[in-house]
Amino acid sequence: MAGNKGHEFSATPTATSTLHEEINHDVMSSSNNEKGSIDKKPADTEERNVAAVDIEHVRVENDPRKWSRRRKNFILANIASAALIATMGINIYNPAIDSIKAALHATDQEISLTLSVFILMQGTTPLLWSAISEIQGRKIVYLVSISLYVIGCGVAGSSRSIGLLLAMRILQAIGDIFEPHERGTVVGIYYATPLLGPSLGPLIGGAATQLLSWRATFYFLCIFAGVSLCSFIFFKDTFRRERSLSYQSALRHLLKEREGKLRRQNEDAGGKNQSPVRDLEANNSNSQPSINEIRLGLKEINPIQPIGEVLRRRNNLSILFPSVYEPTSSDPLKSDDIWIGLVLLTFGIGSVAGSLLGGRWSDHVLKKCRERKGDKASSEDRLESTKPMMFVLPPALIAYAWMAEKHVDIAGICVALFFVGLSSITLAYIVDANVGRSSTAVATNSFCRGLAGFVAAEVAVPLQDALGDGGLYTIWAGIMAFSSLIILLTIRKGGAWREQAIEREKRHREQE
Repeated sequence: MAGNKGHEFSATPTATSTLHEEINHDVMSSSNNEKGSIDKKPADTEERNVAAVDIEHVRVENDPRKWSRRRKNFILANIASAALIATMGINIYNPAIDSIKAALHATDQEISLTLSVFILMQGTTPLLWSAISEIQGRKIVYLVSISLYVIGCGVAGSSRSIGLLLAMRILQAIGDIFEPHERGTVVGIYYATPLLGPSLGPLIGGAATQLLSWRATFYFLCIFAGVSLCSFIFFKDTFRRERSLSYQSALRHLLKEREGKLRRQNEDAGGKNQSPVRDLEANNSNSQPSINEIRLGLKEINPIQPIGEVLRRRNNLSILFPSVYEPTSSDPLKSDDIWIGLVLLTFGIGSVAGSLLGGRWSDHVLKKCRERKGDKASSEDRLESTKPMMFVLPPALIAYAWMAEKHVDIAGICVALFFVGLSSITLAYIVDANVGRSSTAVATNSFCRGLAGFVAAEVAVPLQDALGDGGLYTIWAGIMAFSSLIILLTIRKGGAWREQAIEREKRHREQE
């Protein structure tokens, strides 16, 4: 690939059409091995054997995977703390609702809209951010999105009308360094921090509202996000364009456009029977662009195509469906805001424990499957780690539902919430199964969750009033059980679905 020492072209191309052919060949050869999207060998062995690599392992300058463990852990902590901003921003607002209604003379419907729209926008905008990150890199996305979040929090805290508050909640919401064999553990560590957000949010929000005012919740988020923004100024970007399918696709289209433009210019000059390539090579080769000189801009960003590629894979759809169904937010405890936060903290502790232990467990299961199956191991083997929790989550959710319905001792509710929080994560599989477009896959997952969260936020209270907590969460437990069946189907059929999709995408690229 251009710009990397171990993957240069054998000859310097002197025409845009030649560049197009070389890029197309390089990307296709990189994609041929995508079928085995998990590591079959230890990382050091793979790095030495560069004869056959997938696009994730194309050689690049300053390879992030060769960075020190200390630098990797710093980046992981940096990103995880930034993710905490978003999850805290949803629930820190809840204890202040009564104060906001009184101060801004807002109706229940208007307040509900500020909650649901925030969730929807938070799930939708990553689709755009991921597309930008695949062209311009990760750092610029972090800086711009967190800056928007800081502005949104600051203005929301000084709002004098519910309309302005709603607009700023939308603005708030707008606001690849590890090998596959260790991703379960790393994703578990990453996910543990934002999973604390829904539990810490009401605790901090309740205290801030009672001690100061509802505006303090937004000012707290503004300061917290500001500190995170400063840390990203020194962030070392992990993006490498050689390893991005979206970048390579956009580059192929750009080179094809340039080739067509050169051909038309040649025809306009009266050389219809002359090859544009030979004509260009007759000129000074220094005037021709090298791949290093080609830069893609914002106009080349197309979030629709990579999202379409993700959604066309049946193995992705089968995992995206279960990932969006989580317990709907409601307040069955009817207690003091801070006490609600303390009770929900048990859910957060369970989520952190499940994320950390589940990540290591999924890596362990993947390793055992690889040792047992050898070359037949696949990304779907990671999902074997979710089986134990399939027998825990629905019963725990039902237990929580009826204990909340009958207002039994709070200790029982805390225990049930802890086990609900232990539910297994499937994000590591989504990353493993989408080599070269992992950020788009994760963004699509966020979109599905945001859309489901928006609907849940709008229907939770009416359903709770009609069915009670027992009926509402029993239905939700049934949906979770059905989702488990879909995961089992993915374990069995996902590998074949993924390989069929890869072959289809390969044929499509060859036809371009």
